[in-house]
Amino acid sequence: MTGAVRLLAASSPGEVRVAAMDAAGLLDYAIWRPGAPDGVGDVHRGRVAARMPALAGAFVVLEASPDGFLPDSEGGAEATEGQALLVRITRAAQGGKGPRLSARLAGIPAAEAEDRGPPRLLRRGPGAAERLAVLHPEAPLLVDDPALAASLRPALGDRVAVDLNAFDDEIEELVEALASPEAVLPGGMRASFHPTPALTAIDLDTGAASALRQPKQAAQMAANRAALPELARQIRLRNLSGAILVDLAGLSPRRRGALGPDLAGALASDPLRPRLLGFTALGLAEIVRARVHPPLHELLAGPHAAGLAALRRVAAELASRPGWAPALRAAPGVATALRGDPVALPDLARRAGRALMLRADPALPPLGWNLEE
Repeated sequence: MTGAVRLLAASSPGEVRVAAMDAAGLLDYAIWRPGAPDGVGDVHRGRVAARMPALAGAFVVLEASPDGFLPDSEGGAEATEGQALLVRITRAAQGGKGPRLSARLAGIPAAEAEDRGPPRLLRRGPGAAERLAVLHPEAPLLVDDPALAASLRPALGDRVAVDLNAFDDEIEELVEALASPEAVLPGGMRASFHPTPALTAIDLDTGAASALRQPKQAAQMAANRAALPELARQIRLRNLSGAILVDLAGLSPRRRGALGPDLAGALASDPLRPRLLGFTALGLAEIVRARVHPPLHELLAGPHAAGLAALRRVAAELASRPGWAPALRAAPGVATALRGDPVALPDLARRAGRALMLRADPALPPLGWNLEE
């Protein structure tokens, strides 16, 4: 680890962005939306809807959530249809599938452990700040919102301090770069990220590295090797998960296998322990990385993300223009998403001292919005 780690949390209406930083730059990044949490860590009293022997598990009805899947290996082997039981969400819903569950719980108070009654959410899981605080146990947490700091202190104590400029311009620039489908790598290399429903493809391009004054094969091998640590860091920061295929730059399929130890070593520091499975006949590196929380590109897509970005802009404008009374004109899907978030608009009203006027405008693009006086 390079230098002391700091945790920095930037709060905006309905959203908290948390970064772990050391002297070398970003180590981890996560987004928490309290009005639309991904559910990981939530404890539910559920009810078994159906045993599925062919899938080695059971489907469990949860309160106000898609049915979850409880594998036999996580305590579902003895479950019977209609049975009420306590479960914890261990993986967020994805691709139309409900969340993954575990019935192996510890530390649940007796009052919560009552297993009779209808499905009910008993306890929310940790947010992004608590998760990164566990990952970096010695790091202080600087938060730009006193109300958020107060809510975190019961769990994190005096590690939490208020800094109204927790995210400076440099951090904002680093975080904004993660929204791009491309990343600059050392040695003139560039990575392009292409998520699909089945996998994420990553294409490496030598770019300026091809101008190195070395024999072509040696230059390409050196450029790829130098790029691998940053590639692994980008995979972690973007929280890419599931199947990942990497197309290394320039090398023949036969020569790419020589970079296997370097790639495996670059992935080794990732807390989710991604595994390099090998190389395909075409020379594509096969990586599998556990999916727990949704990847960053999913969080940044869609009407809800667009609406929260609009509220972040409103909050920033209000901070610099006290007394300003804005109205937000948004595409219908964006307006609906904001109205369906129980936290975001009330949070903005708390900060502004007044409710935001929100208008749906079908003439705007699907994710469009405008601020008006």
